[in-house]
Amino acid sequence: MKRKKNLVEDSATLIALSDHPDQTYGSMEACAAAQENKNVFSDGVTRIDFVLVWEESVNPLKPGESDELSFGSSRDTHRKWRTEFLSKLQTAGLHQETKEVMQGKTKTTYILLSAPWNVLCYYAEEISLRVPLQVVTTPISNWSERILENLHIPNIMAQDVPNLPPDYYTCQFRTNKLERFLGHENKDTFFKTTQRHQILYEILARTPYGSLKRGEVGIGRLVSENVLTAAFPLHEGPFEMPKTPVDPQSLNMRQILHHYWARWASWRKYQPLDHIREYFGEKIALYFAWLGFYTGWLLPAAVVGFIIFLFGIWLMVTDVAAEELCSSGDAFVMCPLCNICSYWNLSSICYTYKAGLLFDSGGTVFFSIFMSLWAVTFLEYWKRTSSILSHRWDCSEFEEIEERPRPEFTALAPMTVRNPVTGAEEPYFPETQRLSRTLTGNMVIILMISIVLIFLIAIILYRTILSIIIYRSQNAFFIFSAGRIASLTGSMLNLLVILLLSRLYTYLAQILTRWEMHRTQTKYEDAFILKVFIFQFVNFYSSPVYIAFFKGRFVGYPGNYNTLLGIRNEDCGSSGCLIELAQELLVIMVGKQVISNIQEFVLPKLKTWWHRRKLKPAPSQEVIDKPDSKPELSPWEANYQLLVCEGLFDEYLEMVLQFGFITIFVAACPLAPLFALINNWVEVRLDAQKFVCEYRRPVVERAQDIGIWLTILKFISYLAVISNAFLIAFTSDFLPRLYYRYTTGSMSGYINFTLSVAPANFTESYMTCRYRGLRDDKGQATQDYYHLLAIRLSFVIIFEHVVLLIGRIIDWMVPDIPEEVEIKIKREHYMAKEALAENQSLSKTVLEEMERLSDLRHRDRGQSPMNNISSPSSPSPEHEDKPTV
Repeated sequence: MKRKKNLVEDSATLIALSDHPDQTYGSMEACAAAQENKNVFSDGVTRIDFVLVWEESVNPLKPGESDELSFGSSRDTHRKWRTEFLSKLQTAGLHQETKEVMQGKTKTTYILLSAPWNVLCYYAEEISLRVPLQVVTTPISNWSERILENLHIPNIMAQDVPNLPPDYYTCQFRTNKLERFLGHENKDTFFKTTQRHQILYEILARTPYGSLKRGEVGIGRLVSENVLTAAFPLHEGPFEMPKTPVDPQSLNMRQILHHYWARWASWRKYQPLDHIREYFGEKIALYFAWLGFYTGWLLPAAVVGFIIFLFGIWLMVTDVAAEELCSSGDAFVMCPLCNICSYWNLSSICYTYKAGLLFDSGGTVFFSIFMSLWAVTFLEYWKRTSSILSHRWDCSEFEEIEERPRPEFTALAPMTVRNPVTGAEEPYFPETQRLSRTLTGNMVIILMISIVLIFLIAIILYRTILSIIIYRSQNAFFIFSAGRIASLTGSMLNLLVILLLSRLYTYLAQILTRWEMHRTQTKYEDAFILKVFIFQFVNFYSSPVYIAFFKGRFVGYPGNYNTLLGIRNEDCGSSGCLIELAQELLVIMVGKQVISNIQEFVLPKLKTWWHRRKLKPAPSQEVIDKPDSKPELSPWEANYQLLVCEGLFDEYLEMVLQFGFITIFVAACPLAPLFALINNWVEVRLDAQKFVCEYRRPVVERAQDIGIWLTILKFISYLAVISNAFLIAFTSDFLPRLYYRYTTGSMSGYINFTLSVAPANFTESYMTCRYRGLRDDKGQATQDYYHLLAIRLSFVIIFEHVVLLIGRIIDWMVPDIPEEVEIKIKREHYMAKEALAENQSLSKTVLEEMERLSDLRHRDRGQSPMNNISSPSSPSPEHEDKPTV
């Protein structure tokens, strides 16, 4: 939306307006007006803005048993806190109504809250809510629609979603300028439902219930202490479509979102982002916008990766080196891979070696360059899309100007300072105290990362020890597959450790970030995200990094093997490290995606079923008399049976880690983008269903962009260039093959070129064995080794510089803000300045006219102007409201 910017002089935001009395502010109210509104108090009029819930056991006490012994000493404390909290809410002006429901031996109490008009106006001005000035009539379209329209191709992704939310010019709410805002005639619908939720949550979050020094403030603490079981706003009716055909315009917003977005049948349709933003707020809408954008961009990456994979299949059949290895018979007797292992023939890994060509071929280099440039281009075009959405949704300057301090920060901050931008007094927490807390939190992060590395070393030792145990089993089948069994089980064990440590650390990071006392919600979330991502980055990527860059690098050679804790260093498997890296990536990435999707699909349904079963109310007399009749739940009971919305952190983290897998290690697995694309098609609808059908309605949060996640994605894209350069240079066989073809003119004899003969002091007198490496019969590096090392280092430098240079060119060619949006922003700044100048000029003219009239009255009465100013019958101009534009 094209917005007016928040200047210190609020009158500057009120530009020339046109009245539209026929327009209703917000589409949800228009929908709700067509249906019977059940989200009201018993009087049928007062709207329910928020619901507080707690459960109590009503077991009768046994003779001689005290209430304190029966229920614990905390019950009276909780009751006292609730009473105090509700009393403070009543003092704040909120209307309350109590509902009680019996479920067996448990009583569930619902407190329905509603804010009257004067409270809404006070807090709307306090938290700088933006309200509409004028309807914007500019049509909304996207680039794919325009391209398909110009090509006259039917757009199968488009759909006509009813009740499109209007677009408005807006500015911050001011009570003394109420008549200037659109829809001010109707106080019931002036504030949107989501804005009422925001106001109620602000009040709940900053209301104390105990000692401020102990941090006994806000609804979040009450819920975490189990004083209250839940606190939530209500959904706008059911999500199920009516059984009888109805006009689509009469559907509520939740039904529209379910029918046109959250169903599996809508998998190939555009997401109704404006409807999502209207119902869930900018933060959630931006997440789904980013997820849809990312999924769309995965399509070309998946197609190119699949073509590279097909090229690998063709190479399996035609590769000269592979045929040479498979037909070698007993020509290459290999040295044992461990201290108790036996000699083996290289021809035994024929099929595994050919499978490695699927992931290690000449196309790998092209695909690595392609994915590095793809990542840079994707991020640049997302920044453009983000700027368009933030401008349209009126949040392009939210973090710099509009964002208010967190309610918990407001309640607990020991002092106030003047905001240098807005000039308002705001709570302040000393930087020295916050810095010491941040340093303490960083020490905990370092400790947790050390634990992850300890587990990594343990898994490395596990693989080595398991291989030894399998070789001692004397079972021919297991001995042949010992390396693969150890590697696969190690990957699965690593995945299990990753998932367990993730839950523990996320809980710990929440406590640390809350303790650090960040001023705004954006800064709080950025600090929390950064903590968890650093840990998760090490947690998820430590094992692939070890296999890609360290495994098999420090083994030594026959007769001079290196050891770790007395155990010989782990070597790559018989078919090389790259295929092990591909296996590790598929197990961790695809395994985590499958587990996450199963959890997201099955667990919410199981939790909802169990919650509804537990909360099933005791049967009433009417139900007993008419067993066929099904009692209808009240809206607050139906919403309480839904699951708590735990935010977007887990959703973003899953996608960002996936982005890392498909960019940092894409040289080892060209199919990774295809698996990511399939997963994300499922993820969009699973997340949509959760928010629409299975979650309680979250409180709307504004956001300017996807926050620190964009910085993390940029970091991953740069790291991917370095990682792929080293993967191709040192882990892949691409450069050795290229070097051998250049020096000999063909690939014949390549296998023998890559194998060295073990020193005489290692092997028995009657036989020799071979091992991978470019060494002579004394174990010294050959001249080819140093030539190849120079080529590898040169390749890393050239690859990085070329890809990063092209990335910078793309960054320069694709501006972050589209030209048309930039022009609109400049135009709005210009109009705001003009309005300010006009307002000041008008005010000056009116004051001069008032002074002139006052002088005339004084002359007529023969009195001095000074005496008349002090007269109560003639108020001073400075006490009158200044006119507004």
